[in-house]
Amino acid sequence: MKVLIIGSGAREYSIGLALKKDKNCSCIYFAPGNGATPALGENVALANLYDLAKFALDNKIDLTIVGCEEPLSNGIVNIFRQLNLTIFGPTQAAAMLEASKAFMKNFLAKYAIPTAKYIETNSLEKAEAFINTLNPPIVVKADGLCGGKGVVIARNLKDAKLAAEEMLSGTAFGTAGKRVVIEEFLDGYELSVFAITDGTDFITLPICQDHKRLLTGDLGPNTGGMGAYCPTPLVNKTLLDKIKTKIIRATINGMRSEGTPFEGVLFCGVMVVNGEPFVLEFNVRFGDPECESLMPLIKTSVVDLFYKAATNRLKEIDIGYHVKFAAGVMVASAGYPTKVTPPQPITIEPGAERSDAHISYAGVTMKDGTLYASGGRVLACVGLGSTLLNAVENAYDLVKKVHFEGMQYRNDIAYQAVKR
Repeated sequence: MKVLIIGSGAREYSIGLALKKDKNCSCIYFAPGNGATPALGENVALANLYDLAKFALDNKIDLTIVGCEEPLSNGIVNIFRQLNLTIFGPTQAAAMLEASKAFMKNFLAKYAIPTAKYIETNSLEKAEAFINTLNPPIVVKADGLCGGKGVVIARNLKDAKLAAEEMLSGTAFGTAGKRVVIEEFLDGYELSVFAITDGTDFITLPICQDHKRLLTGDLGPNTGGMGAYCPTPLVNKTLLDKIKTKIIRATINGMRSEGTPFEGVLFCGVMVVNGEPFVLEFNVRFGDPECESLMPLIKTSVVDLFYKAATNRLKEIDIGYHVKFAAGVMVASAGYPTKVTPPQPITIEPGAERSDAHISYAGVTMKDGTLYASGGRVLACVGLGSTLLNAVENAYDLVKKVHFEGMQYRNDIAYQAVKR
């Protein structure tokens, strides 16, 4: 099967790495890919959605997998389906679950799916009035897509009002912040829950935990994610059943009722408070860095899984997993997440990667045979193990063998579940 992967990060690299090992996949293209993806397939320098669809037609692509949110919110699935091309992901209308936080919160309220008390508004006066009814900390979110960075957790009323003002004025996140969602803060622990769905049936993948803050100890600014691990021991059968029934099944049924069936990956950011799950957010694609830890655990043919989900045949899949744990540590450039860092050459010690530790590349470029860290989140070091501690140790052992100037990473990935 010939596969086209849309995106350029470690998430897309990880999907490509899984496909490279899949006997059902004969050829991989990345659009646009990164400096390391040519080791797995061929990069295609196309960004226009119609050009991508033409490429898929001309090259007889059997399956397109969309890794990132922007093409989904811009309607790539609609365009491909008009040409009878098989594509894994939600339609533009269904992608509103991520593209608009206001849409998402109103959907949750309509279908009685548990979430935090909120208001969504484009009025600073209404935002400030609602803020005055809450006890700090207070969550302020830009409505639109912000690359995982459009959330402020304000420690007092003054900071919450300032965050709302900066978003609504366009100072903070441009047009993405012209409407805001103000929420009460939920005090618990967070989970990343991924469901593969064909619009009717779904399969829940091993539950992950992400680490959003930049610095060890959950300090510093929010980022796109500095590491993740799975499966987490913080979920028991009772809690998982609640998540499946109250959140995933309710969402899939609700989207069908709206006339916009959701197909692809439903990523539920869940906060667990006193044993009860609440939706923090939805994303409509795999998380990054969660995908880096999830992919190595799937024993079933990944291309078969995605293809059957994209063709409404998910019932035919009997999914299996490797009995292992996985942990991924994201290594970022010096300026991340606020400053652009000049490219730095990457050195990896010989023998660093092995069967229980590998690298998924993201912000890298290739020049004259040398791989450079080109900014942002550069790569993920992924460790596998028979225990979570073993997986974490393997990941950090690999991190120590990667070198570039200014590299930064957290040293406490999986701290809530394992003591090192």
